[in-house]
Amino acid sequence: MTPTLLELNDEFTLLTLAPELGASIVNWTVRSSGQPLLRHSDVHALNTGLPGKLGCFPLVPWSNRISDGGFDRPDGWLALEPNSLTDPLPIHGNAWQQPWQVVSQTQDEVVLQLDSTTPFAYRARQRLHLSDGKLSIELHVTHLAERAAWHGLGLHPYLPRTAGTRLQAKAGQVWLCDAAKLPTHLSSLPADWDFQQLKALPDTLVDNGFCQWDGHCLIQQPDLGYELECQASGSDYYLLYCPVDLAFFCIEPVSHPVNAHHLPGRPGLVLLEQGQSAELGFSLQYRAYPNS
Repeated sequence: MTPTLLELNDEFTLLTLAPELGASIVNWTVRSSGQPLLRHSDVHALNTGLPGKLGCFPLVPWSNRISDGGFDRPDGWLALEPNSLTDPLPIHGNAWQQPWQVVSQTQDEVVLQLDSTTPFAYRARQRLHLSDGKLSIELHVTHLAERAAWHGLGLHPYLPRTAGTRLQAKAGQVWLCDAAKLPTHLSSLPADWDFQQLKALPDTLVDNGFCQWDGHCLIQQPDLGYELECQASGSDYYLLYCPVDLAFFCIEPVSHPVNAHHLPGRPGLVLLEQGQSAELGFSLQYRAYPNS
């Protein structure tokens, strides 16, 4: 059954959303040409009902994988079950697996909300705004449970990839991973993964967390005639996912590294008491190349 879609637009771009599918972005396109700015989602992708087949989805109340069947809170252990058919570990929180409600909507802005009771009570809000070809996303979580818990946030955009795709995203170090895709130790950046300057994406698999990020990234798509200049807030980390021989990649602004609940000091996570909040922002500015 096809979900209900919402549409936002500004002078340059058009955004479609599926609140029922985890508040996912379905497509973001250039109005004049139809050029996708996120990975294009067709009817088949939409009908899967899976946010991971669409353009972008929010990560609440944590990002990526958690090991050991749960994590510790000040008041005791919180057990977690795997929540994806494609991964043996709990992944990406659970806001992406629940329908969100529309709080308000105008031509160029929408506010969506989720009141969740699992794995603990929390309220998530996502505000999406279009202006002059710039997509701004604000993600906000408020802890509602009586017992405090660790929270993290992130966004999971899927972006087109061609032979000409170039990325700039400065980082200081990268987490190397084991076979379970869990971080083992911090490393200096391998040459192929050093995006201090614009460069092509690696031909080999990358599925790693980068730290000491300034929140800025530039994605150039010369084959497609545009670039995206992006800026994150509340995010000192990004996850880069470059699958081999597929026409997309992901650069995910996140507040914490993978499995931070089990890393020393729980880097990037925040312990929220009832009524306390955390937030993360991400903006993507579309610019057409002059000769496109």
